[in-house]
Amino acid sequence: MKNWQKFASAALIGAMALAGCSSSSSSEATGSEAKGSEATGSSTAAPAGDASKGSVYYLNFKPEADAAWQEMAKKYSEEKGVEVKVVTAASGNYETTLMSEMGKSGTPTLFQVNGPVGLKNWEDYAYNLYGTPVFDQLTSDDYALYIGDKKDNDVAAIACAIESYGIIVNTELLDKAGYSVDDIQSFEDLKKVADDIQSRKDELGFSAFTSAGMDGSSDWRFKTHLANMPLYFEYKDDGVTDKEEIEGTYLPNYRDIFDLYITDSTTPSADLASKTADDSEREFTSGQAVFFQNGSWEYTNLIDAGMTDEQITMIPIYIGAGDEANQGLTTGTENYWVVNKEASEDDIAATLEFMDWLVTSEEGTTFMADDLGLTIPFKDAKPSPNVFVQEDIKLTEAGKTPVSWNFTTMPSEEWKNGLGSALTAYAADPTDENWDKVKSAFVDNWKTEKELAQ
Repeated sequence: MKNWQKFASAALIGAMALAGCSSSSSSEATGSEAKGSEATGSSTAAPAGDASKGSVYYLNFKPEADAAWQEMAKKYSEEKGVEVKVVTAASGNYETTLMSEMGKSGTPTLFQVNGPVGLKNWEDYAYNLYGTPVFDQLTSDDYALYIGDKKDNDVAAIACAIESYGIIVNTELLDKAGYSVDDIQSFEDLKKVADDIQSRKDELGFSAFTSAGMDGSSDWRFKTHLANMPLYFEYKDDGVTDKEEIEGTYLPNYRDIFDLYITDSTTPSADLASKTADDSEREFTSGQAVFFQNGSWEYTNLIDAGMTDEQITMIPIYIGAGDEANQGLTTGTENYWVVNKEASEDDIAATLEFMDWLVTSEEGTTFMADDLGLTIPFKDAKPSPNVFVQEDIKLTEAGKTPVSWNFTTMPSEEWKNGLGSALTAYAADPTDENWDKVKSAFVDNWKTEKELAQ
């Protein structure tokens, strides 16, 4: 495998696991096989292979979407006569699974990276997508990751979904507690409502927040997604999109919102180390809590569990920073498709045809919108029925500013894991001394890991 030793060394230093949007635990890999060529420049629009003789192997990183992908792959294979194999990595293990699969004879023809940092490990394997049908379908080339200058037309990856996250709200429970989402327009409002609900939890029969589980299936919500908030405001103050050293200006705000999560909760903070993403989801769907930090990818799970569109909505994650009156949901992507240029020409052709089908055909766009609940950045996209997607659109149209996804600039998985460990220790014993360790994990480790990534 080309450049394998070079990659393995880089990946061990800075693996970026795509756990950002996973909400379920699963086996390391599930699913129902492909292989070697290379292309450069803008000639990739017309691969030399024969799609009808090729096959597709997609390494999916969303465990919660596995069942939908398996069903679609089977149907596509039957209708098109082209084998599509989908393997799903366990929550929090995408990068290690990808590295393992790339070391085998039947490597993925299609895989994902989370952004520019994640792409660094895999750019030597990226087929140039410039000029391909799926690239030409993008609504903006801002949704493409280029190697080098844009004028070189070397497109290594393209975004396949735009998602939002925030605090999911059970509006029925909120109403029973005497409030509506209109009462929550800032961190101060959120704390007031949450504290009141928690103080009356025995009377009401529910708590404010689901458990902020720090098990590996769940901790990404706080060491990655919640950690995005202080990063966003620091970057915004400095007018940058990345930094080699973090000052930690908004870490007090980070502490405030995390304290709210672990105090006004279904679960004593000392017990959060073992709580999973599934635990948190079950607490929400069974009516044990009003608030649940998660994203638009959770929509299908909530509906499948019996909740209705009328019961749920999403509000921004307020941390007491910035212009909260005009803050929207946290919206962006860490979902970038990469085609393996070391696959055979036939497999590359089959993979490109499969991707184009997903984003242009009625059946494919319906699958992406309805079955996966995604907003996709392609011209023929079907509007998603996902209420969280619709809420993001509504807030943006009302002039609210979406919070950008900056966690794709986090220097390494090691950095995130160090922060997660410190948060877990703090949750068990929320002292100033333990918070100092969170600050060190955030600020000091950031500089160290950024230097290692160079």
